[in-house]
Amino acid sequence: MRFENAYFITGTAYAGKSTMVKLLAERHRGIACEENYHDRLLPGLSKEEFPCVTYTRDLKDWHDFIRRSPEEYAAWIDGAARECEILELRILEELRGQEKPVFVDTNISLETLREITPPDHVLIMLADPEISVRRFFERPDREKQFLYRLILEEPDPERAMENYREGLKHINSREKYDRFLHSGFQVILRDENRSIEQTLALAEAAFGLERSSA
Repeated sequence: MRFENAYFITGTAYAGKSTMVKLLAERHRGIACEENYHDRLLPGLSKEEFPCVTYTRDLKDWHDFIRRSPEEYAAWIDGAARECEILELRILEELRGQEKPVFVDTNISLETLREITPPDHVLIMLADPEISVRRFFERPDREKQFLYRLILEEPDPERAMENYREGLKHINSREKYDRFLHSGFQVILRDENRSIEQTLALAEAAFGLERSSA
């Protein structure tokens, strides 16, 4: 199974992956498979086949989510990534015949990407791992603020916050960062002094995409 019309962006949190996928699709009249685009399949999934992806779907008390140990949290994230890969490949198979380019914010592993797409159709975007831990609750999106409120409701909010941050450190480790950095694919590092337009130009150059005149 090869995807010649798809361009994949992977890497670490806070690196700008979602933004680039959206802008590339707009600039090149393509299809944007944005963050968690596989969620549309969630209602029909079996919890036996996809225990990690369906964990939050079937969760009764969200306080259980934040009370997990860092090791349990990291194991869930890794398991969810493997299950998401299966779901993403299903969706991408449906889009393979499209004439439009498809831009994907992906959970697909580096090993699988090497098998399914040309090397110049993969871009790694990286931010320092500490950013994900330090700034996790700074984003205004609903999900993160919901988790923040749950932590504040705990009997010991400070301890609950430290436990959750330890989980973030596990999933945003320097080891994972280095694996991306030395994967052999093209890499864009987060730079606060670079504009979004400049980053977009770097992404287009990495993919060998010519800018539309429109």
